[in-house]
Amino acid sequence: MSPGADRAVARQRRQLTVAVKEAVRDLNIQLSLLNRRFGGRVELRDIDWTCLDLVNRYGPMTPTALARQAGLHPATLTGILDRLQKGGWVVRERDPESTDRRAVTLRAVRERNSTLFELFAGMNGRMDDVCEHYSESELEVIADFLRRTSTAGQASAEELAEG
Repeated sequence: MSPGADRAVARQRRQLTVAVKEAVRDLNIQLSLLNRRFGGRVELRDIDWTCLDLVNRYGPMTPTALARQAGLHPATLTGILDRLQKGGWVVRERDPESTDRRAVTLRAVRERNSTLFELFAGMNGRMDDVCEHYSESELEVIADFLRRTSTAGQASAEELAEG
């Protein structure tokens, strides 16, 4: 390839990379708006919803484990858990295997999930429609991209927490 062709290929790649980054930013904005509106419907703050989603997704866990996954100080988490428990979203259960009587495990109240599924039905249906237009191999690439993007976001969040 000629130097001019190499530059054109590099320029095209940079433009596509910028387009991907801009699309991820747009996605972040739209998901933030969706989550905020969703939270307003079920009276959950953004951080409450994040913590509830973590407990729903990863199963019963200790408050310490949740604080670590959510990137929160344990003292901050106490108020969040109080709101989630008051709203009937989670329960705190004593850990019968722990020698520490204060040890608790957080468990999502699965019966409440029907409310969540109902509110997200529109988005889930739209995501099914979007995925319908891609082949299996394209969906594999998209899923890989999203996992890698999530990992990059997690590493960046941890980096910011340290500094």
